[in-house]
Amino acid sequence: MRELFGLMKFGAKSALWAAIINTVLGIIKTAAYLITGNVAMFAEMMHSFGDAANQFFVFIGSGLSKKKPTDRFPGGFGRLVNLVLLGAVLIVGILAYETIVEGIHHIRSGAHSEDWFWLNVGVLGVAIVLEMFVLHKAMKEITHTLPKEQTKGLKIFPAAFKNVKYANPATKLVFLEDMVAVGGAVLALVAIVIATFTPFHSATGYASVIIGIMLVVVVGRIFLDNAAGVLGVADLEMQERMGNEIMKHPRIHDIQDLDVIREGDDLHVELKVEVEADMTVKEADEIRDFIAEEIKKRVPNVTDIIIEFDQVDEIVHWQKVVIKKPTE
Repeated sequence: MRELFGLMKFGAKSALWAAIINTVLGIIKTAAYLITGNVAMFAEMMHSFGDAANQFFVFIGSGLSKKKPTDRFPGGFGRLVNLVLLGAVLIVGILAYETIVEGIHHIRSGAHSEDWFWLNVGVLGVAIVLEMFVLHKAMKEITHTLPKEQTKGLKIFPAAFKNVKYANPATKLVFLEDMVAVGGAVLALVAIVIATFTPFHSATGYASVIIGIMLVVVVGRIFLDNAAGVLGVADLEMQERMGNEIMKHPRIHDIQDLDVIREGDDLHVELKVEVEADMTVKEADEIRDFIAEEIKKRVPNVTDIIIEFDQVDEIVHWQKVVIKKPTE
């Protein structure tokens, strides 16, 4: 048990913050829904609890994935975060279904109440502010390696969107979920205003259905990303970057094979390089150390590197596997 709690210090901090804030928001929205009976508030309540469950699972999984390899599991536990998140998909899927069903029921019944307008507006206003706080923390984690002048003030928004694909899985999930959460809260707020001041009283029902569909989209994205992670997905962009750096070494003639596999937050690297047939073991070890040092210096989350050597075969390999960027 002590080991379990010790691993939690390595969990994604943005996911923990998001889980706590969404739990608090879920409780507040539950109270508001029980008082007002507003179906848009019901949808937002489900959304907050769904996000809290997901992000709590992310925090737990990202911590457990840092457990050191054992004799039974020599490959480590990097993919555990993906397995844990596949379980979270079931919870969010159920919440999404209930949200859509409740919205459809409200549209059909045409029920409407103009009471507690300012309570609903106040709760959703607080939700938007808190969700933006979490979103901003995720943006800071995504852009923490960029120069400060590129992330100053409002510049952090385009910088985060541009670099989110390079973020670790936990931070990327928090970022995507909180973008949807902010959008859902704004949508619910607009729906309540429309339903209160116009004859279109079923607006909150439609908002509930849309928020439910947004949850389904999040579920689909989480499932696909983590199913790929469990199988062992290749990081093609990192593969290209590493390969180009390795080819700069004057004693390396070619790269026969290079695999960069993402396991949770970590990367596993395997490569086979071509060198002269008369190279000594000492020289090969020096090249091995150079490659490992250069990779870990540029990519700190690489857990292990397996390097093999082969003699030059006069056949070009690396140019065939390099990932070409689309021409502009």
